[in-house]
Amino acid sequence: MKRPWNIIDGPVYSLATYFEGKVNMNICTYVTAVSMEPKIYAIAIYNDTKTLQNMFQTDRAILQFLHPEHYKLVRNLGRRSGLHFDKYQYLKKNDLLESWNGMDVLKNTSARILLKKIDFRQTGDHVLFTFTAEKYKSYHPEVLTSEILRIKKIIRA
Repeated sequence: MKRPWNIIDGPVYSLATYFEGKVNMNICTYVTAVSMEPKIYAIAIYNDTKTLQNMFQTDRAILQFLHPEHYKLVRNLGRRSGLHFDKYQYLKKNDLLESWNGMDVLKNTSARILLKKIDFRQTGDHVLFTFTAEKYKSYHPEVLTSEILRIKKIIRA
């Protein structure tokens, strides 16, 4: 039997963060909208990561709703630390980037939201950030989910 927090088949996102003109991307699932008006998102970012370092240096990030085909990127964006692996070079070399609002983002995402940081708080092994949604664009109704990652044996059942 799955643990309670693993029962729900949730969407899988990538948070694009920026520092000195370079993008870093992670994989995140601890993401939720917490207000309808204004639209506010809460996103938990794992401690000791490049994503967290970048978020302490900037006020903006882009939440990317991953398309099911992005399951192939989860190992490199999620299991490898941007502190030790240049994700920007990996994404650029594999022609996986395009520009949106003047910032590098993944190609073929299902949706994107430009976020502005409001606040943050340490919460166990993650830091919880709140953001306002400034701009957004939807492209596809299909999203990558934790169940797809289980079927592909990228995460445990």
